[in-house]
Amino acid sequence: MRSPWTQLYLHLVWATWQRAPLLVEPVRSEVYDLIQADCTRLRADVLAIGGMEDHVHLLVRVPPTIAPAMLVKQVKGSSAHAVNHSTGIYKTFRWQGGYGAFSVSKRHVPLITDYILRQEEHHRDQRLWPLLEPPPAEPAEAKPLG
Repeated sequence: MRSPWTQLYLHLVWATWQRAPLLVEPVRSEVYDLIQADCTRLRADVLAIGGMEDHVHLLVRVPPTIAPAMLVKQVKGSSAHAVNHSTGIYKTFRWQGGYGAFSVSKRHVPLITDYILRQEEHHRDQRLWPLLEPPPAEPAEAKPLG
């Protein structure tokens, strides 16, 4: 083989800052378009994008030249920046710092695609995959200093 041949699929999940329900229309569509554009620039193929008001799921086929952390940093950073500067809806839109990244075998791509595209139905019917959608953490109790 003269060049690498890979099939690297990632399911990425991340949330808005403090899981605030900020991804409502028209912001949600704009954010998805921004994520799609960044992935295209990075030569990652978006296979599915979806989510709810407080989080995003992204299924991508990535080239071997890009690390998952770099891809997530880029799409989160540029989408938050664009929402803050172009929509006029939010002035302090932020994503949480963390994210989930799961490798996906080619044979599971249709299953994950369906899960991502049917997020509203899964949440409405409480048919969530606990590994991908853990319950929100309880706020930490304040501890005295010293």
